[in-house]
Amino acid sequence: MSGKPRLIYLNGRGRMETIRWLLAAAGVEFEEVYLETREQYVKLIKDGSLLFQQVPMVEMDGMKLVQTRAILSYIAGKYNLYGKDLKERALIDMYVEGIADLMQMILTFPFSPPDAKEKNIESIKERATNRYFPVFEKVLKQHGQDFLVGNKFSWADVQLMEAILAVEEKVPAVLSGFPQLQVFKTKMSNMPTIKKFLQPGSPRKPPPDAHYVETVLKVFKI
Repeated sequence: MSGKPRLIYLNGRGRMETIRWLLAAAGVEFEEVYLETREQYVKLIKDGSLLFQQVPMVEMDGMKLVQTRAILSYIAGKYNLYGKDLKERALIDMYVEGIADLMQMILTFPFSPPDAKEKNIESIKERATNRYFPVFEKVLKQHGQDFLVGNKFSWADVQLMEAILAVEEKVPAVLSGFPQLQVFKTKMSNMPTIKKFLQPGSPRKPPPDAHYVETVLKVFKI
């Protein structure tokens, strides 16, 4: 287990996408192994590779890392994206946890019944515009800096950028009332590592489609 990090998950966004984003933003190349059958997943469990019988799993630095939050915090710490001290880390943690709450709605959306999708999009829009995005708009306006914490690019910035784009896929005009976030999105989009990740052919995954949903249900027997 040396060289490039090795990501084990399905060929789709899910809980791995935030990990892909963070590695890409840090300028780290990685390899991926896609689970396509129930048998592949069961084999990982029987081999003892999955500590809690769950993916995502990332193999890096001689470790088999599981639990999304643990993986992300390790990557953020390793690549200097986790603040300069405990106070900055606490802020980053708070922002990341808030964004993760919003992203949970995005993650579950593809699995909602067809007759609930419109209602769920409205819920995403309501939460984004009334609870989550106002926080980051206020933070950026108050300190007048390019980044959320310590005027330095961090894990929180990466996760916010991912969330903005994910919500915009469902609600294209969601940033219309957030001028600071519009500027933030433009700046993030032009950072070399993120710009590269947003190009066609990058490891970034497209929005989940019916095939992805079907594969998830098959592999995990949901």
